[in-house]
Amino acid sequence: MKGVTSLELGRKSYRDQAWASAFDSLAAADRNEPLSAEDLELLARSAYMIGRDDEYVAGLERAHQSYLARNDVPRAVRCGFWIGHSFLFRGEQARSAGWFARAQRLLESDGRDCVERGYLLIPVWLEQMGRRDFEKGHATALEAAGIGERFGDADLIWLARDEQARALTQLGRLKEGLRLVDEALAAAAANDLSPIVTGIVYCNTIAFCRAVHDVRHVREWTRALTAWCERQPEMVAHNGLCLVHRAEIMILGGEWDDALSEARRSVERFTRGALNRLARGSAFYCLGEAHRLRGEFDAAEESYRQASLNGCEPQPGLALMRLAQGKEEAAAAAMRRVVGETTVPLRRAGILPAYVEIMLAVGSLDLARAACRELEETAKALDCEVLGARAAHSLGTTALAEGRTGDALIALRRALAIWSELDAPYEIARVRSDIGLACRALDDHDTATLELEAARSAFQQLGAVTDEARIASLTSPGGNKAEAGDTHGLTGRELQVLRLIAAGKSNRDIADALFISEHTVARHVQNIFAKLSVSSRAAATAFAFSHQLV
Repeated sequence: MKGVTSLELGRKSYRDQAWASAFDSLAAADRNEPLSAEDLELLARSAYMIGRDDEYVAGLERAHQSYLARNDVPRAVRCGFWIGHSFLFRGEQARSAGWFARAQRLLESDGRDCVERGYLLIPVWLEQMGRRDFEKGHATALEAAGIGERFGDADLIWLARDEQARALTQLGRLKEGLRLVDEALAAAAANDLSPIVTGIVYCNTIAFCRAVHDVRHVREWTRALTAWCERQPEMVAHNGLCLVHRAEIMILGGEWDDALSEARRSVERFTRGALNRLARGSAFYCLGEAHRLRGEFDAAEESYRQASLNGCEPQPGLALMRLAQGKEEAAAAAMRRVVGETTVPLRRAGILPAYVEIMLAVGSLDLARAACRELEETAKALDCEVLGARAAHSLGTTALAEGRTGDALIALRRALAIWSELDAPYEIARVRSDIGLACRALDDHDTATLELEAARSAFQQLGAVTDEARIASLTSPGGNKAEAGDTHGLTGRELQVLRLIAAGKSNRDIADALFISEHTVARHVQNIFAKLSVSSRAAATAFAFSHQLV
């Protein structure tokens, strides 16, 4: 713009949230004449928003020194805090601790009562939350919020209240925590907060809601975060994480093509900035999940590998893929390991449904039963819809495997109602397929056919080719009931193995009963699954009962 200096253009671009333009103009102004401390902060924040973390820290360090030179200790401390915060999220613990300690020493020497004392409570509550002392973390965040209110600092108030919400949800006080979450959303959406803090509040809150499996809040927050990102086309810092959240919601909603697109954008386009690097593992896991559900196992395998390389646990997705590939023992070994080393109840709740499915597939009914009880208790304690649906589905499939068909239907109908409310088409189709098998076991072949055909149609629309193929065999002409003496292509030995599976026996039990090796049993089980077009022991058991093979 003619007649406008680089500094003026940089300040205007900053106000307009044109971050790349702001950074370039302010950097140009700085080359002509060193910027003031206030403008150095603008330069630093612009660098953060375009993912240039080194320039962000460098700008803050210069501002810190400039504030000290004019004896503005509180503002110098504020810069020191954000430097420490940046190093913390980059995994540089020693440098982070050094800056926090320096900021604390400066405040103590200065002696002024200022809002920065509240900011220096942030590393305290992060440490407390990190060791899962949520009572102390909540108390520290409450104290910081009080300091923010006293000085009228909206950034500190909502950073603190966001952490209070996290503590409350982890303490089981879900409704109280979510009320604070809703308030924080309103503050962020109203542009009451600085750009960096707005992004932190969005991302933190979505993470908290994901941790307690609150799909409704995750969807709403993700829509708000998406709108915020779209208003700032030059922003880089939070886009990668936003795309991951979008992909996760799309996977649940059956929009798998779109989920693949968003996850790929995250890993390919948004590579700069600490938050984007942290998001890479989750983005690759989303790619793995979308590919797995579509039956694209080679692509899923590579995505799960990349997720692991980028620090993200590839389970339970990888184990579920192994199950679909007929590699039951590999799936079971992985899930036993994951469940054994996961001690946090909410994290366990996220993996227990897959654990139940896989334990049923290998005939470990006792383990499946125990996991169902734990999942149901957690769901009830949190009053959580998603966990309630997953618990009901797991209870239903376990009851079906045990031959308690009436109990299975009650649980499955409950799961179907919840998933329908949450608009989760793949989960709805899975439950309806199990309802179909239960109805067939009760000789209600008309209802069974309707449920299985509905499930098949949904799988076809979603592109879930593996699930569609499994259901196709069950809805083929003459598939409702076997003719007398029809063994569906099974050999005599395979029929023996199938009947022992239906009795709840594990591969080891079957090997002992038939005096054969576990390897031979595993081969028979794979052959049975292929001939019956099923993918789990539970489905094979239901097939055996409904086709009078036991």
